[in-house]
Amino acid sequence: MLKAGVLGAGHLGKIHLKLLQQSTNYDLVGFFDANQEAAAVIEAEFGYKSFPSMESLIYACDMVDVVTPTLFHFECGKKVIEAGKHLFIEKPITHTVEEADALRDLAKKHGVRGQVGQVERFNPAFMAVNHMIDKPMFIEAHRLSEFNPRGTDVSVVLDLMIHDIDAILSVVKSDVKRVHASGVTVISETPDIANARIEFENGCVANLTASRISMKTMRKARFFQKDAYISVDFLEKKCEVVKMKDAPENPDDFAMILTNAEGVKKQIYFDNPEVDANNAILDELNSFAEAIKNDRTPEVSLSQGADALRVAMQVIENFKML
Repeated sequence: MLKAGVLGAGHLGKIHLKLLQQSTNYDLVGFFDANQEAAAVIEAEFGYKSFPSMESLIYACDMVDVVTPTLFHFECGKKVIEAGKHLFIEKPITHTVEEADALRDLAKKHGVRGQVGQVERFNPAFMAVNHMIDKPMFIEAHRLSEFNPRGTDVSVVLDLMIHDIDAILSVVKSDVKRVHASGVTVISETPDIANARIEFENGCVANLTASRISMKTMRKARFFQKDAYISVDFLEKKCEVVKMKDAPENPDDFAMILTNAEGVKKQIYFDNPEVDANNAILDELNSFAEAIKNDRTPEVSLSQGADALRVAMQVIENFKML
């Protein structure tokens, strides 16, 4: 078992502590949080060992899980890597693209593995269909949440939209060509609503909307490709796959047949895969353990985390503020 520790014991940090303790891949040694009073309360309530310093925790671990505010990701990640320990780090990978590239290079230099916590990659609905997404040419994603002061230290792009950016980059095998974006500041000091149009070199276009001041919660993405439409509901963990194929000469009475303007007949059929329930955060942590043990590239590498942040920063830099 890999000895694991957590840096940062806030809301998400406590979830990671609980799941690492449950995992059969890790031996949870404890945590460090800069707020020592809060750390003492957590230690007394849950029994997790609180370490007196970041360095002492890192020294005791094989893998360190960084769940601090984004502003401190680079500082913490750098110390973990330079100590020769494997790094799991929450999204966004760092505060700046330059820091993300530096972490990636450091991990390569020190021969350690790194994974970014892009949890939607492990959403069971997305996992059920991602192998079916083949050369999508138009993608639409909506990620809407009710207002929560937690997370407003960063733009809605880095708080919410980056989930969809990462998922889209994982299935569109092409470089980004152009980004157009608009943002609206309503409550926070940074945009609370954002829309981005990402154009890829291969002609694919992705239209993304993210809001953290909505009246309802929604996390949906739709992928359109030749002869197929794929819908993923990340919130409800459901997916729908609609495919088209050339209609047979003698279709049965229940076949759904469409005829286009050129007179070509297509049959519509549904190919909805089974969605297996899971705990996505536990799965991503276990996936990282497997990558370390088998010396393979993690599911969401530091390079991929840097790429997602790079596109997210392009969105922010291209904002037309309304």
